[in-house]
Amino acid sequence: MRRSRAGFTLIEMMVVIVIIGIIAGLAIVQLSGRADKAKVEATKAMISQVGMALDNFKLDHNRYPVRLEELIMAPSDIDPRKWPPGGYLKRYPKDGWDREFTIRVPGTRGQPYDVVSLGEDGREGGEGYAEDLWNHEAYKR
Repeated sequence: MRRSRAGFTLIEMMVVIVIIGIIAGLAIVQLSGRADKAKVEATKAMISQVGMALDNFKLDHNRYPVRLEELIMAPSDIDPRKWPPGGYLKRYPKDGWDREFTIRVPGTRGQPYDVVSLGEDGREGGEGYAEDLWNHEAYKR
């Protein structure tokens, strides 16, 4: 009588491990580009949110804030009764690469303000994912 074989041979196990490795490698390559795109899209959304907060501050107080902190905590020159509960932003906004935005009041290029992310590299200029994102250019890509 022959016994039925239970389990796998070493070669069968190695073939399965190689196949899993190839599939995992392909998945990582596919997902790595999507992670960068997601960071850009998240940064664009945050730029839009900061822009709305700046505009709301201007509507309520007849001026734009000069620092992002003024959107979170009331500046000393603002009447506390005119300050919305929770401020204009709940926390300090960061871009998709976990870096702080830069705001400039007045802005450049005819804008009342600039909200800028320095992109993946954290330096001015750059191309691709390292390109700076501005409030008036964030939706051109």
